[in-house]
Amino acid sequence: MLDKTAATRIFIDAQALLEGHFKLTSGRHSNQYMQCAQVLQYPHYTEQLAADLAEKFRNDNIELVVGPAMGGIIVAYEVGRQLKVPAIFTERQDSKMVLRRGFEIKPGQRVLVVEDVVTTGGSVLEVIDIVREQGGNVAGVAVLVDRSGGQVNFGVKQEAVLVMNIQSWEADDCPLCKENKGPAIKPGSRS
Repeated sequence: MLDKTAATRIFIDAQALLEGHFKLTSGRHSNQYMQCAQVLQYPHYTEQLAADLAEKFRNDNIELVVGPAMGGIIVAYEVGRQLKVPAIFTERQDSKMVLRRGFEIKPGQRVLVVEDVVTTGGSVLEVIDIVREQGGNVAGVAVLVDRSGGQVNFGVKQEAVLVMNIQSWEADDCPLCKENKGPAIKPGSRS
């Protein structure tokens, strides 16, 4: 298992923790952004981070791992590989999260939902809904970074490699906007 210092070092070494003025997927603004794609480009870091998550669910009889595109694809693959179970992903079609590409979740199947970064948990909640609609049993949620400081609760076992309390604000209350620190940029995968 990785301790917080070792996990933080991985994100810093990969230059994944950015400073500036950002617009998050949730619409909120922040002075920090965790760009997990910077970490996931390095297989040795991905393997270490996923091993930490896989170990936390090793005894939970996981039968399938699923993550939302884009951020959850690599995480799902590597956690699935380490748990020796299939890994699939959901994706957006007409702004709605769906299963495509012939992927399926069998009724009663124990599913681990994974994601790279959680702020409000919106994408994870959409994936949880899909799993349940398909008759699957959500056995847990695993994320690389919980930037809510542990405030998001999915109602199932949840684990994170790194829990951070990164500040964010509603766009109308953003101190960076009020101080004219330039426009908020959106470095993530959804625009």
